[in-house]
Amino acid sequence: MNTSTMNSVFVTVGSTCFDDLIASMTSDEVVKALVDRGYTDVVLQVGRGSFVPDPQSCPGLRLEAFRFKESIAENIQLADLIISHAGAGSCLEALGAGKPLLVVVNDKLMDNHQVELAKQLQADSHLLYCTCSTLSQTLRDMDLSTLRPFLRGQPQKFASFMDKAVGLV
Repeated sequence: MNTSTMNSVFVTVGSTCFDDLIASMTSDEVVKALVDRGYTDVVLQVGRGSFVPDPQSCPGLRLEAFRFKESIAENIQLADLIISHAGAGSCLEALGAGKPLLVVVNDKLMDNHQVELAKQLQADSHLLYCTCSTLSQTLRDMDLSTLRPFLRGQPQKFASFMDKAVGLV
């Protein structure tokens, strides 16, 4: 397999329910943006959501969906792009694996500290973020080459970063 071609996307909502993200991923605009960028495979981890897309629902893409599994580490390792909800655990796992990360913030959540986390990580060029309504445009316009690795193994740095992101410092 030629590793220089990007072709696999892994989408995770963690342990939450984020049906809007799963529905957005299977929308015509997002499917077209993914196909246009050369992606061929999408794996959706749908969590507690009520929407589980049909494997045939995204023409041009191979689609697989599951709710939960013991570990998503293998899905993350195999993916060329991670699209995640803005939960700190999911973000940290994807960033720690050194994968390009696009965080989709759930703008329907009240008191959304996730926006602050995503903004801070984007400001530091570790990830890109958007909302469901801007997902297709972000996928069309994104330049993953601008992203910088997030240094693993520094929990105190991440803790102070989280404090800064959520306004505790």
